[in-house]
Amino acid sequence: MSAPVVLLPYQQRWISDRSSVRVIEKSRRIGLSWGEAAEASLLAAAESGMDIWYIGYNKEMAQEFIRDSAFWAKHYCLAAGEIEEIVLDDEDKDILTFRITFASGYRVSALSSRPSNLRGKQGLIILDEAAFHDNLDELIKAAMAMLIWGGRVCIISTHNGEDNPFNELVKSIREGKLKYSLHKVTFDDALADGLYKRICLKQRIEWTKEKEIAWRKEIVDFYGDGADEELFCIPSKGSGLYFTNVLLESVMQPGIPVFRLSFKDEFTVKPEEERTRVCREWWEENVKPVIDSLNDAGGSVTSYYGFDFARSGDLSVFVPLVVNGLMRLTPFVFEMKNVPFTQQRELLFYTIDALPNFMHGAHDARGNGQYLAEVAMQKYGVGRITQVMFSESWYSENFPKYKTALEDRQIIIPDDLDIKADHRMVKTEKGVPKVPASAKRKGMNGEQRHGDGAIAFCLAWFATLQKSVVIEYESIGGERAGLINKLNDFIGE
Repeated sequence: MSAPVVLLPYQQRWISDRSSVRVIEKSRRIGLSWGEAAEASLLAAAESGMDIWYIGYNKEMAQEFIRDSAFWAKHYCLAAGEIEEIVLDDEDKDILTFRITFASGYRVSALSSRPSNLRGKQGLIILDEAAFHDNLDELIKAAMAMLIWGGRVCIISTHNGEDNPFNELVKSIREGKLKYSLHKVTFDDALADGLYKRICLKQRIEWTKEKEIAWRKEIVDFYGDGADEELFCIPSKGSGLYFTNVLLESVMQPGIPVFRLSFKDEFTVKPEEERTRVCREWWEENVKPVIDSLNDAGGSVTSYYGFDFARSGDLSVFVPLVVNGLMRLTPFVFEMKNVPFTQQRELLFYTIDALPNFMHGAHDARGNGQYLAEVAMQKYGVGRITQVMFSESWYSENFPKYKTALEDRQIIIPDDLDIKADHRMVKTEKGVPKVPASAKRKGMNGEQRHGDGAIAFCLAWFATLQKSVVIEYESIGGERAGLINKLNDFIGE
């Protein structure tokens, strides 16, 4: 049997389009940028080719595109140099770019998302995830200057809200106001062209129609309310989802453990000694070793946490942050589902008592959460526990601060699909970023979620900004200069 064609039909249609300006609205994670790298390498290697300038949302996207271009160069057996990191001079600050130079003399280069970076450039411009660039209108204006001397412009993106400049661009093309080439590939379009079959081939598993139907349902269910925008190219109403996938993926780090504890209803009526023993053993097996590694590492650090409470319907999520300088590191996260009040209190106290140099915690104090917030305040002091009664003004003030921290990479979150999806449930309603009351989704383990992880992380960030008053607090003591190295070793960096 002959080997399958490497590029799927929708990838082939896209890169075979030689229009001066081509635009594509697409589903998430269908390999469009990977296919674009195939074209970039061929074009840069040709004697009659041109330079390629890739503009991604962040450094990680740039590096990935350059790696993909290098893969294709090797696949084609093209003569090309090693990947280089080059610093270009700019009027206000140096620009780090990644590039590959081919024997033809042409290059594939990846730049940051600034309109001024395109001055004096010529060739093919690729604007990837265009809807997530801060200044898309100016970026497109700068890119269009390439057309004067025979250059080309490719604009690739998923949607990011109905009023986003990318959606306005798409509408203008559809209305005939702009004579650009427009493509569209939804999740179902990609499946029809063999996306899942290709995944099965790569994973060396047998494809069946039944498996494909089940996989499609799993993916659509995972995206929940965001499926229309993320998978089916339907921009969300208003200003769109608050946290972009690109932003979240730039701060997600593998190796940070997320511990999950869940009980059946009958656990609540078991003897208190048994409930305490089971939860203590779970904590000592999972959470304690991580905290011990922090205390063993050394270093002058402080610890904070955010706690979003739920008893049975949603999840309780505890997010600690270990602070050293400007960086907030997440050593672990733990979630509780249907855990009795008493055992939530015990697990909370075990953890706070063990954290190195605990300074401040922020609690969801609504409804039943008020109990745990109050007992934590009574044990650790009013100066170290903030009981947060969520309101429109609290969300308006604190979600933007947390988002800025993510954008500045001052905080790292786990590479966890549920934590990421929780963040994607935050939407702007009447100018206020929050998790809508109606927003519900099932996590990877089937448990109901209501943006709990995003709220807990926002609370944790909020806690690090508070001035703590330490009363009757016994310091753990000792020099901990190696904490950051130890923590990075633990989480696999």
